Amino acid sequence: MRFSLRRRTAFAAVLGASLLAATACGAVTPATDSDSASGDGGFQLADYIQEAVDNGDQLKIRLSYHDPSLAFAVPIREGMQRAAAELGVEAEMIGPAGGSAADQVAELQTLINQRQIHGLAVSSASNDALMPVIAQAYDAGIPIISFNTNNPDSQQMGFVGQDLVASGAALAEELLGVLDGQTGKVVVVSVDAGAGWSNDRFSGFQSALEASGLDIVGPVNTGNEPSAAYNTIESTMAAQNDAIALVSLDCCSFTAGATWLQQSGNAGKIHSVGFDVQPQTVEYLKAGVVDLTISQAPAEQGYQAVKLLTDFLSDGTAISDVDTGVLVVTPDNVDDVPVEG
Repeated sequence: MRFSLRRRTAFAAVLGASLLAATACGAVTPATDSDSASGDGGFQLADYIQEAVDNGDQLKIRLSYHDPSLAFAVPIREGMQRAAAELGVEAEMIGPAGGSAADQVAELQTLINQRQIHGLAVSSASNDALMPVIAQAYDAGIPIISFNTNNPDSQQMGFVGQDLVASGAALAEELLGVLDGQTGKVVVVSVDAGAGWSNDRFSGFQSALEASGLDIVGPVNTGNEPSAAYNTIESTMAAQNDAIALVSLDCCSFTAGATWLQQSGNAGKIHSVGFDVQPQTVEYLKAGVVDLTISQAPAEQGYQAVKLLTDFLSDGTAISDVDTGVLVVTPDNVDDVPVEG
């Protein structure tokens, strides 16, 4: 059984003070008579939330995911529901089908203005677009963190998820091991090449390969619809017919690429690495169509997001970043890793 040495302590590793500073979170201060932040950079809990806590009312937590229609949302929701049952809170996943940043912002603004929720966790469809509404929630006295997709320049109070830049670098290092000195073109694909999370992963991937001699093509935007993603990969690989590897920055373009490899007869000829442990990915790993994948523990992201907010509200526990780690999954250990979907 092979677990990468780069695997971090998943589910529990709290990042150091330097990373916490980078999250741009203000100091936590007790609630006052005001429903907004004090203006000195400190966070103050809204009166209506403090009243709910004091009365022992059931806490209402919302996880705003950038696209709940994605397969990756399934294990996040499962982790969220497990935490809600264990902690006795009401938790629900919300978000825009299709990943519209404008729709995500509008939905969050409505929640904030309704004053019916007690804690928010956000996976930003666009970091720039979501920064103002994260600040709006913070100023309204609603505890707010990010999960899955970090938004470090916002007023988030913490982050639960994988270090995306580091995960991209880890994927690059694994690819080098798979290629074993072979050089040539490496095609990189993503369901949303313009998204912040995709940029972060690609940044880490590209930086780690600077001295490798590999020719990186992409990232190529495939979109999330399976047949469209397949067609994009098919046409891209036809144009790059001397490519030695197909690399994905996410779960869904990874399975689309693996489908193309299998159906085109290129399985075993072109190496393939990517992210997440979807049921299809497991099948492709076992069949030798792809070389390896990296898990980011999505169920734990959902669980820890609810737990951080609940512990802060119920017990005053300080919010700290939680790194859910990098776990390299190969045909040797795939049976020991939970399927994500």
